[in-house]
Amino acid sequence: MASKMTSGDLDEQFLTCPLCMLHFRDPRVLPCLHTFCRECLQEWATKQQPLECPTCRTQVSLPDQGVDGLKTNFYVNNLLDFVAVKKGAGPGVPCQVCEGGQDGDKSWCVDCAAWMCDLCTTVHRKLPGTKEHEVVPAEVLKAEKDVSKFQRKRHCHKHKNQELVFYCESCNALVCTACTVVDHRPGNDHNPVEVSGIADDKKDKLRQLLSHVDPRLKEMQDALKEFDKETMKLDSSRIESVNQATSYFQHLADLLQKREREILSQIDATYRGIGRTLESQKEAVESGFSRLASARTFCRQAVDYENEMHIVEIGEQAQRTVEGLLLERVNLKPEQDKVQFSERVSVTDFKNDVERLGVVSSTVNVDVSKCRVVTKTPVVGLECTSVLETADEEGQAVAVSREAVSACLTGPKGNTAVPTQLRAKDEGRVWEILYTPEVTGRHRLEVMVKDRDVTGSPFDVVVRSRESAVITIGSEGNEEGQLKKPLDVAIDGDGNVVVLEQVNRRVQVFDAGRGNVLKCFPIDNDGLFGTGTDSNGNLFVTSFGESYGIRKYSQEGELLATFNPEYLRHPLGVAVLQDGRMVAADKQQKSCLLLQPDGSLIREIGKGQLQDPWFIAVDQSRGLMFVTDNRAHKVVVFDLEGNLKFSFGKRGPNRGELNGPTGVTLDPAGNVIVANKADGRVQVFGPDGTYLRTVTTTRGAPHGLALTPDGYVAVACYTGHCVELYRYK
Repeated sequence: MASKMTSGDLDEQFLTCPLCMLHFRDPRVLPCLHTFCRECLQEWATKQQPLECPTCRTQVSLPDQGVDGLKTNFYVNNLLDFVAVKKGAGPGVPCQVCEGGQDGDKSWCVDCAAWMCDLCTTVHRKLPGTKEHEVVPAEVLKAEKDVSKFQRKRHCHKHKNQELVFYCESCNALVCTACTVVDHRPGNDHNPVEVSGIADDKKDKLRQLLSHVDPRLKEMQDALKEFDKETMKLDSSRIESVNQATSYFQHLADLLQKREREILSQIDATYRGIGRTLESQKEAVESGFSRLASARTFCRQAVDYENEMHIVEIGEQAQRTVEGLLLERVNLKPEQDKVQFSERVSVTDFKNDVERLGVVSSTVNVDVSKCRVVTKTPVVGLECTSVLETADEEGQAVAVSREAVSACLTGPKGNTAVPTQLRAKDEGRVWEILYTPEVTGRHRLEVMVKDRDVTGSPFDVVVRSRESAVITIGSEGNEEGQLKKPLDVAIDGDGNVVVLEQVNRRVQVFDAGRGNVLKCFPIDNDGLFGTGTDSNGNLFVTSFGESYGIRKYSQEGELLATFNPEYLRHPLGVAVLQDGRMVAADKQQKSCLLLQPDGSLIREIGKGQLQDPWFIAVDQSRGLMFVTDNRAHKVVVFDLEGNLKFSFGKRGPNRGELNGPTGVTLDPAGNVIVANKADGRVQVFGPDGTYLRTVTTTRGAPHGLALTPDGYVAVACYTGHCVELYRYK
């Protein structure tokens, strides 16, 4: 049995609020087990959001009642009573009721926690509301040495004259006898038991927890000593690295002097980063040590105090807090890595690699909270990539070694690991995580640096089927970011998706990775249909009707030029060649027009060979243009001289057959991707028109197509009012 606290053991720190530095007034306990005055906490809460503990900086979530809903620290209250009793038992202390009777005998009311003279004591014992209070003469109290004897009685807030002697396990609340008859009647909803019946059990649990605290504190103390040792070694280690670098650069003469300064600066910066990292680690251990030691003190007070109601009320909270502190992952081992200077290029070859001479790397100053992982929606059976960007505590990119990085992808059932590979980029500052999932469903990707999870790890990675859209851009509407009957898509120079809307008469540009809208500008024309981009990022838009023609816009939406010659009567799809020439499909003339960059006609292509040309894709490496003929249900191929080369497709629902073909685009290998408006299929054909595979079947009457640089095919779903991105490779 632990010894009781006596008057000789009392320390002023137990009675002083860390905020106001005065004796506690209505002390309240935060979830982290630190105690403050109620008024101090209320004032503190008005100054910051979210609320943090003033001592350990742990974020605090207050109850619905705010500070008033926090538990009272009755142990501190009784310490204050003990001090007040000892002080009040001396001569010259006035009665706390009538403020007189300094020289007469006094008595202490345990319930009111107040000194009273003989006259007030007599009245106190006669009043109906206080006659049941426990009143103790001063001479009895003078001889008392045990703090635990000074315990205020706890009364029910609803039944003022009733002591709290029961604990409702269902409600997690102390209740009185009257409450067990009215509000907490035993049954399915309530289970009141006597306080003494569960106090011992909660004490035992706290004692068991305390047996694990001291060894943990000892580990932290030892770790703090190691941090101090490593910090002391930094200077000598830094000097050694500087000497290595200086010796190397002396052989490179004048051409390397600038690079030498850069390397020395990197070394100094790295060691400063290591020092900050060690200091940060040390502070984390010190913080954990302080919080655990504080919790230990609190729990020991609760256990030794032997106030059953207090232990019942606070025991569960204390247990959860200590358990949480014991489970905290604190790195108790200072990083042992040393910064090394590496010769990347021999002296004889340095002229070709001056910018790459030497590299300073270390994993000590990596801050996992500043590292970032970017995941893209993976598709079953295809190699997928997530990207890890490593950074230091200031958020700056920092190189790490292969041994420092690990990644693990588990399947939907959690017990099947998917093989992963790591590939370094930017000299180890960026790491690609490669994997090929075999099943669809929710996977979990755990990414660690130096055996610590990066922020957000493990990540949820939802693997989709090949036929599912990995990103859907937009929904029906007129607001920015929404779409209404999108007709065509293109890819700008930054890899973003450019969408042309017919009803809203505008262009919107979206991020291909997330689907977020980046910019939006109006197109003040009716009959919008096709769009394309040139090598400078300019945007071309076709329209038919009274405002027919081709219009050229800058990336910011500024109208640069308008081409509406009389020979261009009903333009639909448009493609722009690298040299600025344009090819437009003309529905009225049933042909395609090859135009100069100024809009003048070069030649008409396909006259008499096309029935209803819609969209165009050009393979400039072979000098071929692919035209979808919507009414003929085929793709017709011409060279840029106007000669018919071949065609493929016929009407039908089977593989390789077409049904109202619309959008067409090419992949880097020359394969042809074609969308069917009538049945929603998006199919892939070889350069010679041989059927290869079906990408997907949409439900939104697909029109324009485009292929993103990272291997997604974007489909403008006309009646679906969106653009869907499918994994293509």
